[in-house]
Amino acid sequence: MEHRLIGAIEAALGWSGAEDLGKGFVRGSTDDPALMSRILSPNRMLDIAMRRSLNRPQFRVFRESEEVHPAVYFTDSVSPRGQSIPMVNMHSLGRLLREGATVILDQANVFDPTMEVTCRALQWWSHERVQVNAYLTTNEASGFPLHWDDHDVLIVQLAGEKEWEVRGASRAVPMYRDADPNITPSNDIIWSGIMKAGDVMHIPRGYWHRATRDGHGSGKSLHVTFGITKRTGASWLAWLGDWCRENEIFRHDLDRRQGAGTGVLTDAANRLIAERSPADFLAAYEQAMPLTRQVPFLDVFGHLDAVVCTTHFPPRIRENEKTVDVLASGKKLTFRPTALPALRLLLSGRPVSLNRAVPVVGSEVVETAEVLVEEEMCASLTPELLSGYTGLVTNGVS
Repeated sequence: MEHRLIGAIEAALGWSGAEDLGKGFVRGSTDDPALMSRILSPNRMLDIAMRRSLNRPQFRVFRESEEVHPAVYFTDSVSPRGQSIPMVNMHSLGRLLREGATVILDQANVFDPTMEVTCRALQWWSHERVQVNAYLTTNEASGFPLHWDDHDVLIVQLAGEKEWEVRGASRAVPMYRDADPNITPSNDIIWSGIMKAGDVMHIPRGYWHRATRDGHGSGKSLHVTFGITKRTGASWLAWLGDWCRENEIFRHDLDRRQGAGTGVLTDAANRLIAERSPADFLAAYEQAMPLTRQVPFLDVFGHLDAVVCTTHFPPRIRENEKTVDVLASGKKLTFRPTALPALRLLLSGRPVSLNRAVPVVGSEVVETAEVLVEEEMCASLTPELLSGYTGLVTNGVS
């Protein structure tokens, strides 16, 4: 799946793929201002807040580095039958923003199709889980104090300006669950300056940073932070711990006598390590990801006319002598070899109009698409979902 924002990020950072994720701080600029507003605008972010029932911690407001109590900007919308639904009070939120505040929308990919598609494209690109948080700051609102994240981040400044300071790590590759609390900031300032619309920055896991509009007068800033959580050696060992239960020797109680059974356990552990490599773990991790949330297709609503692959990671297409297998989201589907051209198109990650696809790959594409939608590897392309691709991902048969 080729996504315009990924191409812009690679060009800005001088990357040719995801291999440099986590390897060092880097920043750059894009030359496509229209792309920034297409990804997300301040008004669209507020529109998301207005139309949905959000709650903390998905939606938060900060002033002077302190979180504003939700009661200040949330209210209950009560139906004629007395049903209560928490909604953002847009009048109160507007007042806070006029005075200067930061609004945070966590996991914007859950609420907005453009953010959903962008995160999916980044997952196909990086082969890691991705979520996006949006930060809207007005006037001279200060930001968070110095902190570090337990994942790599890609920051894209979409509108306005914000001042940043980035420092090196005080502990190498710290983790959320770690042997050290890592609470002392590094004194090594790597970069400080202003991020302007179109600027892109990569901050590796563990690097200390802060951002603010303090002292910058009236104005705004909107940036999105794509959090990319990469697998580690600890992740692999935890996976091995799950697999060890298949072997009876690991299910027996440990003998408290000094040295009793140690050699047998060590030999079994060494065999397990040899049999299940880190590469095996990475492949299994992708395959084990559950199916994504999507609108179910019901034929009573009409014919299937357009689809798109929605798996967390690119499906694997495996050609056999007499069959073709598709592996994704814990499933294996088997097709006739004649379905291969249709499968490559339908599983490309790009939207596919079935009427336009038939002259390109044959009439079998319709039946194949129906199977993939039924198994939830592909989704029916609703107008809302299509809006997340429009202008960002090329149509599959264009």
